[in-house]
Amino acid sequence: MAQLLRVQNFNVSRDGIAAGPSGDQSLELPFGLPGAERLFSWAGATASWPNRTEPGGSRGLDDYLTRDFTHNIGAEIMGRNKFGPQRGPWQDHEWLGWWGDEPPFRTPVFVMTHHERPSYTLSDTTFHFVDGEPSTVLAQAREAAQGKDVRLGGGVSTIRQFLAADLVDTLHIAVAPVELGTGVRLWESPDELLDRFHCDVVPSPSGITHHLFWRK
Repeated sequence: MAQLLRVQNFNVSRDGIAAGPSGDQSLELPFGLPGAERLFSWAGATASWPNRTEPGGSRGLDDYLTRDFTHNIGAEIMGRNKFGPQRGPWQDHEWLGWWGDEPPFRTPVFVMTHHERPSYTLSDTTFHFVDGEPSTVLAQAREAAQGKDVRLGGGVSTIRQFLAADLVDTLHIAVAPVELGTGVRLWESPDELLDRFHCDVVPSPSGITHHLFWRK
């Protein structure tokens, strides 16, 4: 069975924005955008949200897609901006990402950067820092995934790179009912992907509209 490259549970506003202007990211604002939690609060409200500390939570489609985030995933690819706010040569190797001692990935993670640094492991997640074209990084991730699929975690510029290289097999984009006006945009319209992908658009009672794309 072919190993798929999958974008999953990626959140954008109604006007296609997933993060603030690239220079606005900081330790205090990981998305470079005040109120960015409005984009992904739907997942945190589900019964299957992994960080849930109290019983309850919503069921239905939102919950299913939250559970599916880790299904058959053997590796993740992310851009450097998803990993952290530093730019240029690494000034601080003590920065180990936003996620604490137990990152949620539980697979090898390949961080795309022009400034490589040694790999390290936290719990059951190993971070590798790689400089290469999307096809080269995907080949590394597929080997590490040992037959499972690879998740393309973002951010926007990374997803757009892999789309431009025609390497993405499926996408799940969760569109929140808010407009942000300025920031880093995944698309002007989801119709931009319809030359290569089929798409189902499924509204959820949470107000999120799930766009599910798969390659034609």
